Amino acid sequence: MVDTIFLYSAILLLFLMLLSLYRVIGGPTVLDRILGGNIIGTKTTILLLLVGIFYENLGMFVDIAIAYALLNFIATLGGATKFFLRKRDSGEILESVLDEQAELVDRSNQANGRS
Repeated sequence: MVDTIFLYSAILLLFLMLLSLYRVIGGPTVLDRILGGNIIGTKTTILLLLVGIFYENLGMFVDIAIAYALLNFIATLGGATKFFLRKRDSGEILESVLDEQAELVDRSNQANGRS
C-alpha cells in the first residue's frame, strides 16, 4: 500500500516535471526559463528521495539528493547572475541599487516629517 502511494507520487512528479520542461523550452522570458529549470531540479531532488524510500535505502539517496540540490542551486545562481550582468557592468548595478536605497530613505524621512 505504501509502495503504491510512493509510486503514484513519483509518477505525478514526473508529469509535473514535464510541465516545467515546457516552461523551460517555451518560456516567454529568460527568467521563466531559469525558474523552470530550478523547478525541475527541485522536483528531481524529491524524486530521488522517493526512489530511496521505494528501494529502502534512503541514506544513500539522501546524500545524492543533497549533492544534486546544491548543484541545482549553484546552476540557478549562475544562470541568474549571467542574465542580470549581461548588459551592465557591476558599477552600474551598484549605482542603481544605491540610488534606489537613497530614494527609499528620502521617502521614509518625508513620511516621518524629517527633512
